[in-house]
Amino acid sequence: MARSRIEYRNMNITATLNEIATLSIEERIDLVQAIWDGIAAEQNYPDLTQTQKQELDRRIEDSQANLENVMTWEEIKALAIAPNS
Repeated sequence: MARSRIEYRNMNITATLNEIATLSIEERIDLVQAIWDGIAAEQNYPDLTQTQKQELDRRIEDSQANLENVMTWEEIKALAIAPNS
């Protein structure tokens, strides 16, 4: 009985995953980054609706009007990785 296309695809994925597992962590991170960049490059983002644009504008205005409530990415990361006190 002939194998289906899905069976061959699954076999190829398994073989590929087995090969990836032999890479160093750094190489796997580089591979994931390359895959992610490829996915991002292929994205076709739909146009925002007028309601979405208005909400984004509202949020921008709010953040600019209330700078004391705005945190930098560095501050957020520091809080996320800080040990519980």
